[in-house]
Parts: sequence; C-alpha cells; structure tokens
Amino acid sequence: MKNARKILWPIAVAYDGVTQLRNFLFDKEVFNSRVYDFPVIGIGNLSTGGTGKSPMTEYVISLLNDSYTVGTLSRGYGRKTTGYLDVSQNSTASEVGDEPLQFARKFKDVQVAVCENRVEGISKLREKSICPDVVVLDDVYQHRKVSPGLLILLTAYDDLFYKDLVLPAGNLREKRAGADRADCIVVTKCPDNLSEENQHKIRAKISRYSSAPVYFTAIAYSEIQSIRGSHDWEAFLNKKITVVTGIAKPKPFLNYLESKKIDFNHLKFSDHHNFTEDELNKLDDSEIIITTEKDFVRLDGKLKKSKLYYIPIVFKFLDDAENFNEMILNYIDSTSR
Repeated sequence: MKNARKILWPIAVAYDGVTQLRNFLFDKEVFNSRVYDFPVIGIGNLSTGGTGKSPMTEYVISLLNDSYTVGTLSRGYGRKTTGYLDVSQNSTASEVGDEPLQFARKFKDVQVAVCENRVEGISKLREKSICPDVVVLDDVYQHRKVSPGLLILLTAYDDLFYKDLVLPAGNLREKRAGADRADCIVVTKCPDNLSEENQHKIRAKISRYSSAPVYFTAIAYSEIQSIRGSHDWEAFLNKKITVVTGIAKPKPFLNYLESKKIDFNHLKFSDHHNFTEDELNKLDDSEIIITTEKDFVRLDGKLKKSKLYYIPIVFKFLDDAENFNEMILNYIDSTSR
C-alpha cells in the first residue's frame, strides 16, 4: 500500500512545502505561539494516528492526579458540536468526542474539556473556580499556536516516523525533522521482548532527527469489562461474538483476542466512527459484542447493555519508567515555583 502511494510524491512535495513554511514562520515568531507560566504538557505525533495518544494521556493523568489538580483539553474528534465544552460523565460522544468522554468517565476529579482553539480552551480551564495546576493537551503536536512547556512525541514501533513519508505519499503530517521540537520521544506498541540491541538501533536512527531522550512502551490489556464489572474469558468460549473496532490500527487488539482462543467476526470501522442507526440495528443482532474502551463510549446506551463488553488498555514501559516519571515531575516542580 505504501509503495503504491509513492506515486503521490509530487503532491507530497507541495504539502511538505506548505508545512515547512508554516513551521518556519512559527520558529521565527512571525506567527505567535502562546507560552504559559504554569505547567502545560503536550502529547502528539507526526503521523495521522494510531500511536496511542489516549493511553499516554491517561498515563500522565494517573501519574499526576494524586498530587495535582489536573485539567485535560482535546479537540474532540468526531463530535458534532463546536467551541468550548466541559466534559462530564453524562456527556455523549457525539457532543464531546469519544476520547474526552473516556477520560471524564475514568477520572472523576479531572477537569476534562474540548475546544478546537487550544488557546481559548486553556484560558477557559484556568478561569474555573478550581483552577487546574497542570493542563495536559491531547493530540497537539501540529497545533503550534500553543507552545507546551513539555512536549511528548509518540511514534509506533510498527510505523516509526523515520521510515515514513509525508502525506499523501505516507502518513506523516509534517516532515521527520519535526521530531526536533519534542522534549522526549516514546516508541509505543513495542513487543514485550524488544531487545536492548534493537532499542539501541532505534535510538540511533531517531538521533538523526532529535536529541531528545527515547523511551519504549508496550500495550497491556486489562480484564474484559461491562457495566456490571469484570468477567472471566471462559464465559466467552463457544459464543457467537462480534468484535467492533473504530480505531486507527486494530491489529494488536485483534491479536490479543485471538490469544484468548475465542472465535469472532470482526467489523472494522474508521477511527472515531459515528455509528448510524442502520449499523446499530445490525449490531443488535449479535449475541455478544466486544469492543475497545474508546468504541464503548460511543456504543454505550445505544445497544442492549447486557451484551456489550470492552477491554481497557494501558501503557507499560519496557524500562526507564522511573526516569520518564521523574522528567515530568521535575518539569512541573520547576514550572510551578
């Protein structure tokens, strides 16, 4: 597929020129980029998706939530609304987007908001009666009107940015040199047994574009859940199961399900897919539906809850987790003084 897309290289050259000019104008301060005197952490990627921004955002929130008042701001991809909105557990995915709703349901005391204008969104979060000590921005790497004090770049192990091309010949939103803006780079979705030798090779290749520290993480899956709690996998043996995914790269999720020795039919939808009434009616014919946590918040309440299940995912550092955590905490400490 990627080789076929290389015929689009002339268009990619033009696209690259536009993004380079835009970044140049921000770098030279022709375009304004807002800098803050309180901790703002940005999470993003160079590619079009599938790097694990939501689990990384949840990891950072979990790290900080016991010690700080945390606010998180997203654009709210897939929502049918515009402007600034506070996100509550009672919001709907169509109002605020699936990922922000997931954050609000999981972290009851975190202030979650959506706004396509990040400067406006941060300002409104800070105007709240309980002002967040730290603001975490989800998917902000190319939104340069905001300059996070700490910028985390994610790149997936099976689609490393230094192997990719800019759109439409590849999946990069900007050229590889954009990695130089990152304060740290996290390689996500690694095999659990990724050797130190292979980690060293990846670090060496990344170092051509950035001198930032590089960390390696894998995906870990929690117990299968429903609104009634967690369940044992034996309950799903010999059942008619439909697996529904509306995420960018579902293969690791499907591999995990296959490891549980269950039989299923997979229905794949685009990332942040809004399910139509006809699609929901067809899904209701399924005996059991298993989906991702992000898809669950879009399907919850629209199907018979007795047969809807989801599997949460979390980040797992292969090593250096303490160094990563310390980097974030030191940044907050130095910025909060």
